Order: sequence, then C-alpha cells, then structure tokens
Amino acid sequence: MSGFSRTSFQTGGSQEQDVDKTDYSVLAGQYAAHRRIHPRVVALLASGLRPESRVLEIGCGTGNYLAALHDSIGCECVGLDPSPEMLSQLRMRDLPIRAIEGRAEQMELLEGEFDLVYSVDVIHHVDDRDAAFREAYRRVRNGGRLCTVTDSEWTIRNREPQSMYFPDTIDVELRRYPSIEVLRLELTRAGFGSLDEQTVEHSYEITDAVAYRHKVFSSLLYISDESFRRGLARLEDALRRGPISCVSRYVLVWATKQEAAVPGGSSKTVTGGQAAR
Repeated sequence: MSGFSRTSFQTGGSQEQDVDKTDYSVLAGQYAAHRRIHPRVVALLASGLRPESRVLEIGCGTGNYLAALHDSIGCECVGLDPSPEMLSQLRMRDLPIRAIEGRAEQMELLEGEFDLVYSVDVIHHVDDRDAAFREAYRRVRNGGRLCTVTDSEWTIRNREPQSMYFPDTIDVELRRYPSIEVLRLELTRAGFGSLDEQTVEHSYEITDAVAYRHKVFSSLLYISDESFRRGLARLEDALRRGPISCVSRYVLVWATKQEAAVPGGSSKTVTGGQAAR
C-alpha cells in the first residue's frame, strides 16, 4: 500500500534523518504486479458489511483490498491515496471504485459518510497520525468502525521469509511502525472507543524472488545495498532448492465511533478528543 507522507526516525545517531525513499512513480507498476491481499484480513474487514454499506480505504494503492471487498459484498467502495501513479493503476482496472487523490491528514469527504474506514500496512507512513485519526473519526458514521491493519513488534521480528533473509529490516521496521499501545492511545485521543485487536496469519509459498528483487516491500529500500544483495543471494539460493514456505501476519486494531448518552435518554456523537478527557 502506498505511503502518505515523508517519515523520519533515528538512524544510528541522535539526529533524525529524512528517510522516505519510496518513489511510487517507479513502484506503482511493481505493486500492481506483485502485491496481493491477505485473505484473512479481507474476511474480517467484510464481516458486518452489507451491499448498501459504504467503505473507505486510506492508502488504497492499486486497489487490491477494495476490489476484494466489492467482489465479495458488492458494497460502495472509495479509495484515497496521495500517489497519482498508484491511482492510475487502480483506474486501469476499470472497477466500480471511486478513486480520490488525497492525504489521510486532510480528507475532502463528507462527514459521517462511511460504515467502515480502514488502512492496510499504511499507518507507519502517516506523518501526523493524530490528525489522520481525527479525520477518520469525522468520516465514520455513528456506530461505524475504523480498522488499522498493521504490524506489531512480534510480527515484524517473525516475518517469513523477510526477517530471515533480510534481518537488517527488523530494526528499520521497529523504528518505522508505531507500537500497538501507541495506536490505541491515539485512537482513544481521537474519540474512538471499544478498541479491540486481532492477529491473523496466512501461509503460502514463493517460487521466485522477483518481488524482492524489485523491492516491492518498502523496508528493503532502507537497508544498505550490501545487506540487500546478501539477503537476495541467500533467498535465490534457497529457491533453487525448491519453494519457500512463508507466513504473512497482520494485527488488526479495531475502533468504534460511539454515541454518548445525554440527560433525557437521547444521545449525542462524541466529538474527536472528548473520549480521552
């Protein structure tokens, strides 16, 4: 999935370095060719949706998850992404998906428009997560849900095969990804409630290293050329002996836009930030 803004982290010293090396004008075609959905993520996102539901994906990229949700549910799907190259790949698929160029931190969309707002492997690209979660809160209807699909420290350390063949990506990713605890705090601060999380996994095999050679996994852009070449050589050597077993894991962090009770038995919407007070 496509990133939303530049990001920075400590790179071995005390000074923060601008390290956003993701050029989607180059990678969009590779993403379209090699990135695939996680079937368990799709199944959980689809749970509770109906054909009349409206769904927004933040950082939709080339639209794999939206396409899967539309195919399985028939719901109305909208994709938001800052990369025109990614959206061009989505539009070429000729799917009934509304593609909008924009950022998570400032959405030009109606308030209360969506039953579900979600992102998949995008939140670590977002520069101002507080602003993004406030924007998402405003776009979710009362009783609607937000789902942030991301990685925890454990899933990063146990990526198969990436962390095995490219171990230098582990520390890079631990600096890039917010912890689950931090995400829960930020979601609460934005006004969301009923937080929950699920870890899912999907087993599969790879028979070639094309996706890794083209660095369609953004963590490979942040390790040294020597580390990348060494890992790729080991991966290709293992593949010459046969397919490699892999496991894809994600953590889904769920949150709900709730209504707060008021005197007299009616209710009102909790505005962003009130739930944290």
